[in-house]
Parts: sequence; C-alpha cells; structure tokens
Amino acid sequence: MDLDLAQLRALRAAVDAGTLEGAARDLHVTPSAISQRLKALEQATGRVLLVRSKPVQVTDPGRAVLRLAREMDLLVADTARELAGDADAPVVLPVAVNADSLSTWFLPALAPLRDEVLLDLHRADQDGTATLLRDGSVVAAVTAASRPVSGCTSTPLGVLRYRPAAVPGFAARWFPDGPTAAALAHAPVVDFDRDDDLQRGWLRRRTRGRATPPTHRVPSTEGFVQAILAGLGWGMLSDLQLAEPNLRSAVVLLDPDATVDVPLHWQRWKVRSPSLERLSEVVLAGARHSLRT
Repeated sequence: MDLDLAQLRALRAAVDAGTLEGAARDLHVTPSAISQRLKALEQATGRVLLVRSKPVQVTDPGRAVLRLAREMDLLVADTARELAGDADAPVVLPVAVNADSLSTWFLPALAPLRDEVLLDLHRADQDGTATLLRDGSVVAAVTAASRPVSGCTSTPLGVLRYRPAAVPGFAARWFPDGPTAAALAHAPVVDFDRDDDLQRGWLRRRTRGRATPPTHRVPSTEGFVQAILAGLGWGMLSDLQLAEPNLRSAVVLLDPDATVDVPLHWQRWKVRSPSLERLSEVVLAGARHSLRT
C-alpha cells in the first residue's frame, strides 16, 4: 500500500473531531478536501475505514490504519524536534492509567519529564486500556492486563497491595466480632464502579461466595476514599493510600493480615520513538521506587 501522510492525518483528525467539518477546521482545509483524502485512503487500503455518521465511527480495519496514523504523528513530531534541535518543543504523549495509580505514584514518577513532554492522560480500567491501545488513542498504559495488546510490549511494573479498611465507628457497628462471613453479608461496601472487583474478590474468598452486601458505587478515587471516611461502607485501600498519615489515622484495618495484590504492567507501542522511550524509562523507574516487587 502507498499511504499518504496527509490522508492519514485526515483520518486521525476526523476521528478526533468527530466530523469531517471538524477535521477540516483542525487541518485548515475544506471539508471537501478531507472527504477526498479519506476516499483516497480507503481506495489505497481497499477497506471502508469510517462510517460517515455524527460522530464518525471507526470500522475494525479503520482502527488499524488509525493507529498507524497516530504512530506517524509521533514519529514526525520526534523527528521535527530533533531536526530543529529544539528541546523546548515537547511532544504530546497520550497515556492511559488506572485510577489508583493516577492518584498515587504515577504523577510523581513523571516529574523528570516536566520540561520534555506534554501528557494527555486518560483514566481507564483494564478493558478500556486495551481498547485505547488497540485503536491508537494512547501510546502506552499502566494496566492490570499482562497480555500485550497487538503491536505493544508488556513489562511488569510491580504490585499494588490493598487492605480492607473502614472508619472506627463503622467497624464497631458492623464488625463487633471482626469481619465474619455473617457480618460481611450485611455490612455496606463501597465499590469504585460496576467493574470494580477488588472488594468482591476479597468477599468471595472470605465468605466462599455467599455474601451480597448493600453496595455504594463511587466512580472517583477521591470520592471513594471520602465515602469510606464518611462511614458509608468499607473498602479496599492501597498501601500507597494508607501511607498518607491523615488517612491512615482515620481508618482501621478490618483484618491486618488480609491483603489483595494487583500486579500492574506497562504496555506501550513497539514503535521506536525517543519520546516514548524516555517516558517508559521514567515510568519504570518510578514504579521500582513506589510499587512492591
């Protein structure tokens, strides 16, 4: 295939903007020019790449070409920076991160990059991370998924360790004899969202799958912690969260010996980009400093 850079950029811009008109504004051309470039790209690939709805929808073949378009954008940006000798022209790197990493160790780990790259962070769960990597929306991700997405490498980062915790008043009311199976079946629990299996996984092991307690869902890391502090329920807090003195002094551990380990992985495009290499180097160093091995 002979793929034209301008055509690839038209595809990327149309997906990002959601419409051909929006892509035209972003690329400073006419909507007709965008349409012609997309038609030429589809002819070159022999595939329908976009459904011209509002917003446009990427087809499965389109995802592969979209990823190529984003990879080309990254390589062109790296090359332009190198040719200009301008270290003050940072490259934009979109990265997906799970919520608990984003709220604890990940941002401090990126401090060495403050003058080197611009970050476009996406908060995503395991399934969302895979989709974002596959369609090229992000160049890398911190995820619990160890199996690499096609076109990516996967490197272990370490482990986030979690412990069941609640405020003392809640623990005294619902667990006077400790977190027994009977008590866990009735004590309210806080989940991050419907996909959050941390609390459910521990409950299944603790009660042999018999507990279905009342559940609050709070899809925000800060809100999740605040719900526990407000006494709405118990939940799993990471050791990194519990290292914060004010939080640690405000809660009690339901069972000091009970832990749940979540292995994390760094998945990134295989493309050899200096900016992506540098990002990976910094993230891996931060993980070694903050996470359990």
